[in-house]
Amino acid sequence: MPLSKPHPREHIHSREIRCRGYRRSDGLWDIEGILEDAKTYSFANHDRDGIASGEAIHRMHIRLTVDDDLVVHAAEAMTEAGPFAICGDIAPRFAALVGLRVGPGWRKAVLARMRGVNGCTHLTDLLIGPVTQTVMQTVGPARARRTQAAPAGIR
Repeated sequence: MPLSKPHPREHIHSREIRCRGYRRSDGLWDIEGILEDAKTYSFANHDRDGIASGEAIHRMHIRLTVDDDLVVHAAEAMTEAGPFAICGDIAPRFAALVGLRVGPGWRKAVLARMRGVNGCTHLTDLLIGPVTQTVMQTVGPARARRTQAAPAGIR
């Protein structure tokens, strides 16, 4: 059933999040996420000399590479657009996620490494929310299909 008909309104802000899971030729998995925010109006911004209506305020990318056991082999982030000049500075810190396992304790471990000046709210939320969900939706079902299709004794 669709949502009820809304009251008359004006569109102000859009946030788009897209995540995709890929099986790599080397047996690892790449999970990529992108977050993009835009306003329907132009506004002043010191670091970018203003942001025009429809222009990305945030356009941020994450790639997480995991194995079948959900252990992180590589993690990278990139800020293509941010409201402040420093927004891209934390991207190299995502390498601190290598060796962690997506599973119990993942959220706490990520937050411990990516908090304060070591992180970005937008990238961290993208990682522990939609990207993590995409890891589970990509790797888990693929592993299950492979296990069900394998002859007895071969996994």
